[in-house]
Amino acid sequence: MTDAVLYTVAEPHIALVTLNRPEARNAVNGAVAAGLEAALLRSEADPGVRVVILTGAGPHAFCAGADLKEVAAGRVATLATERGGFGGLVRAPRSKCWIAAAQGHALAGGLELLLACDLAVGAESATFGLPEVKRSLVAAAGGVFRLPRALPKAIALRMIATGEPIDAAMAHRHGLLNEVAPAALVLETALSIARTIACNAPMAVRESLAIARAAATLPEEEAWQRSNAASAFIRTTQDFQEGPRAFVEKRAPNWTGR
Repeated sequence: MTDAVLYTVAEPHIALVTLNRPEARNAVNGAVAAGLEAALLRSEADPGVRVVILTGAGPHAFCAGADLKEVAAGRVATLATERGGFGGLVRAPRSKCWIAAAQGHALAGGLELLLACDLAVGAESATFGLPEVKRSLVAAAGGVFRLPRALPKAIALRMIATGEPIDAAMAHRHGLLNEVAPAALVLETALSIARTIACNAPMAVRESLAIARAAATLPEEEAWQRSNAASAFIRTTQDFQEGPRAFVEKRAPNWTGR
């Protein structure tokens, strides 16, 4: 880990990852990319962590994207990792659920980090956009194909072609955000969602998310095959026995992740 990315276990089963360059609006440089990749690997290696929340330090920006000072200095390669792609995250394989808690603006690569997460909460005052075309760039860290999957085509294509952002209300209305909250309550809102997820059987969440993440590109027959295989696997686990038992005994289940 580096000081540019902070990692804490905020609550049982919930890790908090914070982009920590508020003076640069949490723009991605080499330290952020390395730190995010390290945070992801740490969360994956910890069987006690079931949900990860990604947020930014400071009131202004969740993440402003790539640090253009690094780009101008010829250090663009440092903004990605071999395993995770841009920011060490956008292409990284993972099993845990990630929630973006955008307490400020999510622009360019910052929006691409948000799109790489499974769920998102945004501040009422935040904006969301891909301004790359204004600098003769392409939002190649997933933005140009993930945004049209997250938003109606007309809205996504306008954002991509004009480079103009949308506000949190529109982002929420059309499904880019799960929740909108005052900036001071964004993290608590994300934690509330994380707590609900963490109460569920961790392997069932993991297997379900793996299929859901690929749903947009999976042929239907393969989707059926993967769903059936996941269900068969879950039936072999201890947690599969625990779920019905806890229901019958009218108590909270004690998930073991096995």
